[in-house]
Amino acid sequence: MRATVPHARHWQTPMSPLEAPIPLRLARDLRAALFALGPAPSDRVRHKSGLDPDAAAADFARHHAGIPARPRAGDEPAVLYDQPGGPTLVMGLYGSDTRLRQWLPGVRDTALPAAARALVPLPPEPVFESDHRDTEPRLSQLPIPKVSPRDAGRYISMGFIAAGSPRAGLALSAHRMLVLDDRHLGVSMLSSRHLRRMAEAAWAEGRDLPVSVNIGVPPAVAVAGATSTAHLPVEFDKLSLAGALAGGAVTLHNNAGTVCLPQSEVILHGVLTARQCAETRGARPPGVTMPEFLGYDGQAGAPLQIIRIDRITQRPGALFHSCLGPGREQSALLNLGGALTQALKLRNDPRAKDMTDLHYSASGGGMLLLLVGLRAGAAPDKARLARDLVATMPFTKTVVFLDSDIDLSVEADVLWAMTTRCNLSGDTHALEGFAPLRMDPSQQDDWAVPGRGAAGRCWIDATTPAAMSVPRSFAKEAAQVAS
Repeated sequence: MRATVPHARHWQTPMSPLEAPIPLRLARDLRAALFALGPAPSDRVRHKSGLDPDAAAADFARHHAGIPARPRAGDEPAVLYDQPGGPTLVMGLYGSDTRLRQWLPGVRDTALPAAARALVPLPPEPVFESDHRDTEPRLSQLPIPKVSPRDAGRYISMGFIAAGSPRAGLALSAHRMLVLDDRHLGVSMLSSRHLRRMAEAAWAEGRDLPVSVNIGVPPAVAVAGATSTAHLPVEFDKLSLAGALAGGAVTLHNNAGTVCLPQSEVILHGVLTARQCAETRGARPPGVTMPEFLGYDGQAGAPLQIIRIDRITQRPGALFHSCLGPGREQSALLNLGGALTQALKLRNDPRAKDMTDLHYSASGGGMLLLLVGLRAGAAPDKARLARDLVATMPFTKTVVFLDSDIDLSVEADVLWAMTTRCNLSGDTHALEGFAPLRMDPSQQDDWAVPGRGAAGRCWIDATTPAAMSVPRSFAKEAAQVAS
């Protein structure tokens, strides 16, 4: 008997496009993961009507967004905003580290270093049919929000670009994409991105690169897409990693030479061209783009590459997944993708066995603040390990080493350890030789004052010295109860 997720009517809200039972493929299907939340309490799922995409983004920011977007503790709920005549807008879906990991069998019940060692690559399964249907190829028909009045325009914020093929090399990565008009997007790509290298090779041959922009991807694909291609073990690519996280192969469809992910809710089919445009459009503060993961307005940088959209396809009753930028949702996704990258890079490194867990805190937007749990008795070279961790994920600004009795997901527990198990004046150590992160205001030249020191990276030792024994008062009692 096939397990199914609950009917939407169990929420006692009108959800007619999504009322059909859906097989329980949580990690490989976004709507199955959403519906698995079931007749959930309002702190996990909410449903709202009467708000257009811009108003929905403002509502989410005002009432639901967490750190670092707003000073609000706790997880974000998944909020579904009805849109007349179009896909339902979804925000906050990944707004909980726990919720996200529960959807991924490969990392659900095991801390990351050990989970990464156990992952076995599962290549994608090619399919020749999908339930997608062509819709009017106009981007204005999709509920793409302008998340702040200062934005350069409307951005697709949860679009995963796929190009190439598993045999010839496949690129899969998340990008913010500025809507230029009904048929064109501007995309920002770092020079280190695998997608850019593929595009430059195509342009050198005088052709555009066929791509698909996949929106509402399966949770396992979203996490795999947030990892670094450069540090994946040789036996993995991002889709075989997604299969490993999901406990089953994700599907892949080749549509007239364009590879796409048919379990996505909405797919934009087109080509990545050699044409460029500036990320400065409309009446707004000069150089502002959209809110970034750290909670500050983004700054326009290099010119955007232009994607031409030729077709748009959707699943029946499609969901359109969007992200505010800063907040728990993006932090949770970046945290798991970044920590998984670190664990996979250390997969065959003896030092991984010294670690109990890895966690990028939402306080650093899921990228800047890395918490590392160390098992009792472990004595790695912390300075060298911290340098290697920063080199693997260069957005890492601060590495904090903690004892195994500290819950890395509970920030108050981390602060307790930093307060009582270290003296910051002596236990904070600079890491030289790394370029400043310009997205971080505290690393800009204007921030520096005499006596504060130069911007840079550091590591903090918040572990108990090996020669001391200072157990928590209730630790022994809790262990006795558990036994």
